[in-house]
Amino acid sequence: MNENELVQASGQAWDVVVVGGGVAGLSAALTLARVRRSVLVVDAGEPRNAPAEGAHGLLSRDGIPPLELLRLGREEVASYGGRIVSGRVTGVRREGADLVVDTEDGGRAVARRLLVTTGLVDELPDVPGLARRWGRDVLHCAYCHGWEVRDTVVGVLGTGPAAFHQALMFRQLSSRVTLFRHTGVELSDEQWEQLAALGVGVVEGEVRGLEVDGRDRLAGVRLASGREIAVDALAVAPRFTARADFLAGLGLAVTEHPGGMGVQLATEAGGFTGVEGVWAAGNVADVLANVPASAASGTQAGVAINTDLLTADAEAAAAARAALGAPGAQRRVAG
Repeated sequence: MNENELVQASGQAWDVVVVGGGVAGLSAALTLARVRRSVLVVDAGEPRNAPAEGAHGLLSRDGIPPLELLRLGREEVASYGGRIVSGRVTGVRREGADLVVDTEDGGRAVARRLLVTTGLVDELPDVPGLARRWGRDVLHCAYCHGWEVRDTVVGVLGTGPAAFHQALMFRQLSSRVTLFRHTGVELSDEQWEQLAALGVGVVEGEVRGLEVDGRDRLAGVRLASGREIAVDALAVAPRFTARADFLAGLGLAVTEHPGGMGVQLATEAGGFTGVEGVWAAGNVADVLANVPASAASGTQAGVAINTDLLTADAEAAAAARAALGAPGAQRRVAG
């Protein structure tokens, strides 16, 4: 990609530049393009859910492969005149009333408004073999992947306070759930009683590795003691880190999620970040949002940005009219 691919032929600023081409970014771009806003999407091509076989919970598209969903989304955005380019954004700076988006290959795009939908990075527990199976039989979300492991043997890798909730969630889907108290899991007397009542086993000891069968399927976990325990799937709770370092030039930084699950950008209703001209949507602003929620937040942000531009455009038109000495608007009075 070169600079010319980011600059409009007219030399004018894009109405909106969207940084990130996942479901949130594409949903916003679609919303904006359909009301004839000039929209540029700059995407680094690193969708978080690429390893997963399917994206779930999407009405009429349940189970669609994530990359296929994005391909269709890009086609829809382009059909309304939205532009999508590949590139990694390295910084954003203000230039007068506009925002300048810089990419690592020297490209730049000028925007009236900016929407950040760069998602997050899953920081997985440091267990050998875990990352390679992420999105397959190592999972984190029962709503996203629970149905696919129903009635199987499910392990929960306990690494913090989320472990108890995960155990309850997956117990709803299978009667054979075991919580591994890997690190940092403290259980109250009440929680112990609840797990026992639900038939959830609790195993003490650090998990040191995974066992895989001859068909490259998860077969079990191996404890520090050498003991091996069979599981068909393993639920983990990553720490979620929003991709937002490139916004430092605007004074934007991530904040801790209220539940201690990771860090994200703080936003107001509609995705406004509090920095003039800048919105955020999807996982970068809500680390717990699944695909449908991320898409919805992108749509909401698109509407909010367009509303802001409508006001700016109307005010600018009135100011330009007044500068030309045009007479003031005549009011009609009912007679």
